[in-house]
Amino acid sequence: MKRTRKSEVPEVVKQLGIRIKEIIEEKQLKQREVAHDAEMDVENLRKYIKGSQEMKISTLFKIAQSLKINPSDLIKDL
Repeated sequence: MKRTRKSEVPEVVKQLGIRIKEIIEEKQLKQREVAHDAEMDVENLRKYIKGSQEMKISTLFKIAQSLKINPSDLIKDL
């Protein structure tokens, strides 16, 4: 049974997911490689990319580190 959220996902979360996806594609990486380097499950990374799940700040830092970028690059212009 699929769970439903108590509240709508903020638009900024969706925009962050789009930004992560763009960077992965720009760097020609695979999502599973990024997830592995960030020490997370690939399914969780996919949820973040789709904007269906909010992430902790520590997760944002891990993803940025695995993409070899500054965390501020992920949230800039959101």
